[in-house]
Order: sequence, then C-alpha cells, then structure tokens
Amino acid sequence: MTNTRRKASASSPAPHDGHGRILVMRFSAIGDVAMTVPVVKALAAAYPQMRIIVASRPFAKAFYEGLADNVEFHAFDLKARRYKGLMGMEHLYRDLASLQPDRVADLHDVLRTKYARLRFCMAGIPVYHLDKHRKGRRGLTRRHSKILVQQPTSFEKYHAVFERMGLEFSLSPEGGHDFPTVDVSSHELAPSAQRLYDEITSNPAGAIGIAPFAAPEGKIYPIYKMEQVMAMLIAVHPRMRILLFGGGKREEEIFMQWERRYATVVYASSLCGGMRDELKLMGRLHCLLSMDSGNMHLASLVGIPVISVWGATHPLAGFMGWGQSEDDIVGIDMECRPCSIYGNKPCYKGGYPCMKNITPEQVAQKVERYIFSDY
Repeated sequence: MTNTRRKASASSPAPHDGHGRILVMRFSAIGDVAMTVPVVKALAAAYPQMRIIVASRPFAKAFYEGLADNVEFHAFDLKARRYKGLMGMEHLYRDLASLQPDRVADLHDVLRTKYARLRFCMAGIPVYHLDKHRKGRRGLTRRHSKILVQQPTSFEKYHAVFERMGLEFSLSPEGGHDFPTVDVSSHELAPSAQRLYDEITSNPAGAIGIAPFAAPEGKIYPIYKMEQVMAMLIAVHPRMRILLFGGGKREEEIFMQWERRYATVVYASSLCGGMRDELKLMGRLHCLLSMDSGNMHLASLVGIPVISVWGATHPLAGFMGWGQSEDDIVGIDMECRPCSIYGNKPCYKGGYPCMKNITPEQVAQKVERYIFSDY
C-alpha cells in the first residue's frame, strides 16, 4: 500500500522556519510506535536544523537509536509508580517539560497526553494532536451497511499533525528516504543470535520468518493451519530455514514443539538479546509471514516484504506496514469484516470464520513469491 502525502488544508499555518525543539509523544503498543518512525525520519531529513525529541516507552529505543543526528529518544516507563494516578500525569508532564520543547506533537491523544497538552498550553507552548478519524472507523466496523472506504493510514495521520505545524515534507518511499528505515547493519548481536545470523547468511536456501501470534484472538490464524503452511513450505524447500518470532508462554510452548518436529525451524526470538537483534535477523529474511501485529511493523522497518494475514481487522482501517504491498495481503471477503478496528471484539458469527476459512494453500502461495531458491 502506497503511503501518500495528504494535502494541507487552506487554513494551514505559514511554513515553519525549520528550527527549534519539537516534542513527539506516542506511548502505546509496539506497532503503533513503530509506525511513527518513518514519519519522524522523513521529518528529520527535511529539517536537519530542528531538534526532534521523541518520548515513548523503553522498547522504542530499538527503533530510534541512531535514526538521525537531530533525533533524540527519551524512554518513559509508564508502569512505574511515579506515573500512576493524577499526580502521575503531572509528573509525566513535568518530566516532558524538562526536555524544553517549543512545540509539542501528540501522536497518541489519550488521557495522559491530553493532560500533558493542557499543561503545555497553560505554559504557552503550542500543541498539535492526532485526529483518529473515529467517524470513518465506525462506518467501517458497524454490523450492517458498512462503509468500506480506505481510512487514512497511521503514517498519514501522524504526518498531518506536523503539517498543521507548518512543516512540509514528503512521506512517499519514492521521495528520497532510504530503505530500510531502521539501519541495524552495525548492531552487535548476542552470540546465539550471531550464530543464527551467520548460518542463514551462508545458507544458499536462505530463510523466511513466521510470526503467527497477535494479542486478540480475532487476529490469529488458527495455529494448526499455520503449521500446515509451514509443513508445505518445508516440503518444497527442505533446506530453507524458518525463523519463529514472538514471546509469551503460549508462544514458547508451541514454538518449542515446532523446533522439535522440524529440523529447519528455529525459535529465533529465544536467541535474541533484545529487539534490535530481532530486527537484524529479520533484515536477512526473504520475507516475514505475520498477522496484523507488531512483528508486521518491525519487518517493515527493516525493508523486507511482509505476507500479512487479516481476519477480524482489515487494511482499510489504515494499519498496513510501511511500504508494504496490497498484493501481499491474505484475507477473505465477508459481509461482517471488519468487525473491529483492533480485533478485540467477540465474533458474532462464532469462531472467527474470517480466519478459519483461509486455506493454508492461499497463505503458502503468497509466501512462495518471495522464495528465490530451489534448494
């Protein structure tokens, strides 16, 4: 899906002078934060004299480390006692204010960032915030007479916040911004991850990745069917390595079973010392097979193709990975799709047939397009 630049409105402010200190806030899940990275990188390239201060959760350091000379990252552990309750919101504001921004971009628009915006406004600091386009989302997910219209992508919505500041820059991948977005080429891997990296680099058959899990059930392709996909690919490419990505107790149990069952399958995440290890391993893959999940966005940041499987959610909601192609989407048309934006609502047909009715052959055929070896 092409990430196009949205036109500025007639009421757009005068162009920004390209200097100063802009605070960018986004504190949510991995995928949402990952989608800020191409936008911030493009902004940093367009305005090299501007200081861009990114405030997010600690995991996001993996995305922003070394992104650009004029980008600095600050981690905020919102689970810490300091940030709990009403006083916690005040503490967060004070810690953000200590970074001395002269403008604020709220790319989250939740209670704690709204509070911070209010306090910045009281201090005379201009603030700009995300438009979540809730009306369009409601039309997309209502049960009857759905309005199946493409919603602005997250990249476009983030971009629009900066446009309202008077900052003009292109988001198009063809606009001169290089791929991959996150460069992990010089990152030093943990020893176990380095051994795997060396192995797949020297393997003529190469490797693919599979990330079969997501938080809500409505986003997960049935695990027994995913194993069938894997078995099909192994039968055709017996020397190709398959790297598994994900965490959590359930994932670990299934991944370890698959490791024992298939000689070419390895639980890659268990060998990694952090997210940058995972990013670097992903960068060596033919492609990643993923759900609508954070891993889809991680792989997008290192510039590899992602075969994404969609059930209760839908790309029309605007959450496709950066630079990814609609040709790599796997999904089936049903009158009830999408039933939710995030895949967290109960299936009123029962059992998510939107996922269960996708055949393993459909998924395997999409992956085959990116396997370049006959080994």
